[in-house]
Amino acid sequence: MAVDLKKTDVVIVGLGAVGGVAALPLAQAGLEVIGLEAGTWLTARDFAPDELRNNYRAWPQAVQKANQEIPTHRPSASAPYSPRPAIHPMMNAVGGTSLHYWAQSWRLNPWDFKVASETTRRYGASRIPKGSTVEDWPFGLEELEPYYDKVEYEIGISGKAGNINGKIDPRGNIFEGPRKREYPMPPLRGTDFTERMAGAARKLGWNAFPGPAAVNSQAYQNRPGCVYHGFCSRGGCHLNAKNSTAVSTIPRAQETGRLKAVTRAHVTSISVDTEGRATGVVYVQDGQEYVQPADVVLLAGYTYENVRLLLLSKSKPYPNGLSNNRGQVGKHYMTHNTLAGVTGLFPWNLNTWYGLPAQGVAVDNWADDNFDHASLDFIGGGNLWVYTERRPIFAASMATLGKAPAWGSAWKAFIKQNADRWNSAYLQKTTLPYEDNYLDLDPAVKDPLGFPVCRITADFKDNEKKAAAFIQDRMVQWYMEAGAVGTLKLPVGTMGPSTHAYGGTRMGDNPETNVVDRWGFSHETPNLGVLGASVMGTSGAHNPTLTAQALAWRTADHLAENWKTIVKS
Repeated sequence: MAVDLKKTDVVIVGLGAVGGVAALPLAQAGLEVIGLEAGTWLTARDFAPDELRNNYRAWPQAVQKANQEIPTHRPSASAPYSPRPAIHPMMNAVGGTSLHYWAQSWRLNPWDFKVASETTRRYGASRIPKGSTVEDWPFGLEELEPYYDKVEYEIGISGKAGNINGKIDPRGNIFEGPRKREYPMPPLRGTDFTERMAGAARKLGWNAFPGPAAVNSQAYQNRPGCVYHGFCSRGGCHLNAKNSTAVSTIPRAQETGRLKAVTRAHVTSISVDTEGRATGVVYVQDGQEYVQPADVVLLAGYTYENVRLLLLSKSKPYPNGLSNNRGQVGKHYMTHNTLAGVTGLFPWNLNTWYGLPAQGVAVDNWADDNFDHASLDFIGGGNLWVYTERRPIFAASMATLGKAPAWGSAWKAFIKQNADRWNSAYLQKTTLPYEDNYLDLDPAVKDPLGFPVCRITADFKDNEKKAAAFIQDRMVQWYMEAGAVGTLKLPVGTMGPSTHAYGGTRMGDNPETNVVDRWGFSHETPNLGVLGASVMGTSGAHNPTLTAQALAWRTADHLAENWKTIVKS
């Protein structure tokens, strides 16, 4: 029998990167908030620099609900399933994936908010790829800028601004939209290799700059600066220099006395009344089922879990899933081309051991619509990112570029000589939504509680493949200018489970093509808000986390300022 709990003002499903942000302005506004987190609290003891444990065994010290519900994937409705990965790209814990992510904290560029209208204006409507469902966001960058700024200072972001109130500084990203002030901390330090790459970019006439990171470059908020010890990719920070919500916004929300964090809480459905309003959530903790009533429900899981929970929450008012009477839940799914990178081999040691993947140099000349596409047969582009981190096991996985066999004594000799002479660039490309790329529930694969996992039906289209090839060519050019003696282009990956998953609960003014309104609240269930990259209508060519966090703060502010209207609507 389920245990009925005391009603709260707001229940947040997930205390990760976005739920952990939204909790702070809500608690500061005087609302009583309960945050339900499937994982547990982790401490510095859980963050040992252990590549085998972290990168290959998926944090066995943590409660990993996510690894028991990894989405399935098929390229199309008629194609066979792709091999299912052993590790979910995201994780469960207080702070969520902001504990082990790379911490790159980018704003979207102005074009990303107006892809449809700007492409039509500059190149004509025919340049929108056939089958794409892309729409302009319901607002532009200027609307989100104050929330970007708020999160950058509350979380703690290091970087170098390139456009402060319209004044361009070439030491930063000259293509970014206007911001009102500098980052709260200077950028992470460079290395000899990143400085060499920056110099090569300048010789090519490109603007090179340090990327923004949710990592302390100096002491900030009573937490120390980064010591560049390495193991940051899928690794937690035992110094608390990586600014997860577990060490920034969540503790400050708890200090108000109005946030209660409930761990090991596996939410299975969102409840509604006969009129279709959300009344709370049902969750399982240690085998016991609980009902948590609330005036407002904020869904703050990752994209796959946001969609899955809505589709699982069927009721008489919503027979096809919560907020899905128009069939939009799961639509407009996107991921970045997460492979399609480039490896460069150099004739000298690069000294890139340790460091962190957010410590590097970027080029945005070929991102978004920062260059003329008139003579090209695609729209969008990509961010070029070269970073420093190298771990022992990962180093041994280097490609031989045809210069040695892939096994045996010759391979070992090649690895011994070249383990510190190669670098792989991280290239993030624009991806658009398409009608036949979507998420739903898998009809056969279930989690340990018997619920269907999320199923991904999606493949990269010609536009995205052409953009990837174009960006790879630019990266080859950059490596060669810096002195590389060989390069290797990696293939385009699948659109299976990704750390950069977008869409499924898209935001927009039109309820016929979007799940939530411009404030992040359901068109059909007015006291249900959705947080995270699942509401984003375009991917841009940069990491989604900071944008998702800015949107979460904006949604929370709107809720606090319009509480009576939302609760009574």
